[in-house]
Amino acid sequence: MTYQEIIEKIKSELQKAMDDFKAETMKLRSNRLSPALLEDVEANCFGSFLPMKQLGAITNAGPRELMVELWDKSYVEGAVKAVEQAGLNLGVRINDKTIYFSAPPLTEETRLEVIKLLDKIKEEAFQGVRRLRDKAWKDLQDACVRSELREDDKFKGRDKLDETTREYREKMEEIAKRKEEEIKG
Repeated sequence: MTYQEIIEKIKSELQKAMDDFKAETMKLRSNRLSPALLEDVEANCFGSFLPMKQLGAITNAGPRELMVELWDKSYVEGAVKAVEQAGLNLGVRINDKTIYFSAPPLTEETRLEVIKLLDKIKEEAFQGVRRLRDKAWKDLQDACVRSELREDDKFKGRDKLDETTREYREKMEEIAKRKEEEIKG
């Protein structure tokens, strides 16, 4: 096993961690609503809990309004109830099998709460990156102990590992910074 193989393996794991982080930040409320806010809200339809993205198409009807065009009119009640129970504080308007969810502008207090939540999500993501880095470093050390990797390759691998994790952390930091600016409006 070469150090490049270990680095390539961690790159895919880091990419997944970054994609997960980006998806979580998309769910955070800002002045502009994102369809991701509703996608994973689970609605009770005929005794089964299904995410909203499986019940219909979710699109922006305006900066602070989401439109959910349900596949079937019978989903309306379950979808509205699910969004209300999710505590998103969205206003509801129903037109046949289309539901419009609108949000009031964020107050300063709400913005600060959302930014705190963003910081918490970012810190959890960074901890995940650190765990992945530590695991890859252990793999490099173990490969060296088993004589599958030379000592100098182990340190080349560590340098490349540090560079790779730093790149992903910086990308995640940039995502968080953009989201914070979006929240501040």
